[in-house]
Amino acid sequence: MRLFICSLLLVLTLAFPLSSIVKSAPSPTLDIEQYLINAQFKQGETALLAKLQQNPNNDRDRFGLGVIQLMGGTERLMQSLYRYDLQQNYFTAFFPILRLPVPANPKPEQITYAESRNILQNLLNDLDKVKTTLEPIKDNQIKLPLRIGLTRMDFNANGKLEANESFWQTFNQLSGITATEKTAQAFAIAFDAGDVVWLRGYCNLLSAIAQTVLAHDGSKLFNSSAHLVFAKPQTPYPFLTNGTGAFSWGGGIDISDIIAFLHLINLPVVEPQRMTAALQHLQAVTKLSRESWTLILAETDNDREWLPNPKQKGVIPNAIVTQPMIDSWLTFLNETDALLTGKKLVPFWRKREMRGVNLNKVFTKPQPFDLVLWIQGTAAAPYLEPGVLTDVATWQRLMQVFRGQFFQFAAWFN
Repeated sequence: MRLFICSLLLVLTLAFPLSSIVKSAPSPTLDIEQYLINAQFKQGETALLAKLQQNPNNDRDRFGLGVIQLMGGTERLMQSLYRYDLQQNYFTAFFPILRLPVPANPKPEQITYAESRNILQNLLNDLDKVKTTLEPIKDNQIKLPLRIGLTRMDFNANGKLEANESFWQTFNQLSGITATEKTAQAFAIAFDAGDVVWLRGYCNLLSAIAQTVLAHDGSKLFNSSAHLVFAKPQTPYPFLTNGTGAFSWGGGIDISDIIAFLHLINLPVVEPQRMTAALQHLQAVTKLSRESWTLILAETDNDREWLPNPKQKGVIPNAIVTQPMIDSWLTFLNETDALLTGKKLVPFWRKREMRGVNLNKVFTKPQPFDLVLWIQGTAAAPYLEPGVLTDVATWQRLMQVFRGQFFQFAAWFN
């Protein structure tokens, strides 16, 4: 559900000073860059696939192909949201994928619930393609310097690259921090073997989210709240698109619509196998994260690092990675694995209940997801069992080591 996060995290540093760039590092990989700069994702994919047919062991080209496929998938996502005129309002601002700076579409198409699912399925297909491309990479010395912020995308699918369709411009709109084209031209990240595995992990994380959503039937939720997201949803209630009711919140939002949205997060499971797939993706995330940090810790260079080890300087100024942080992160991965396999349980939030929630069974024996009943606790009842609970102190130590910013670092560390 968050393909753009995977792409955006690659350019989080565009607005920072360039003093963190190592001057002696190799120049950006211009052939791959040109496909990104000119939004020639299909052409780049075709060209690199042809090169790999001649030399399947060229991991640099394979890595470049994965990046091009990722950016092509991001463009497809943006174009889909443009086609149906993603709304910019107080509601969509709460959801990362819906905060994307998609241009307003003066002639939006009508969207059905099935078509909204297709957007997610296409996202999954694109992520699978990237994962398949990157998986065979074995070269631990691989290096791919790229000025990723110069990437451009045809957001409105009009066949033209316009001024506001560059990646650094998108970063500005999302972050509120000012980057310039000059900054983007001078700024390169030297992606390496650790970053290959990091990207594979991120694709699995996004796949897990998409599979979880697609496992459930959200048609009732769509019918009553899709007008908050798209300009012309096809639902049984066309009057909802005609304006707010008696409880206007401003910005075209009615409070009753928000209440209805929360009320209708009661989603039947229609494809339980997708929940199993989501679990497998999450387990792949922890496995790949360990592999990426093994590679990162073994690095001895200091070349424009996206994820630095404690002896390196990263491209993000003041974002220092210490050994205690890495050790705590690995502990977090171990604890997460124990929860995902059911060896440890999530503490139940109702008092005087010593049993815990078996997270593994939430995925392998899924029940309808009712948000209110999960908050209350009754929806957790089928998954309560006696056993070893995850240690709350472990999570408290994580917050301490990461100075209260664990979740921000987690989005980076993966």
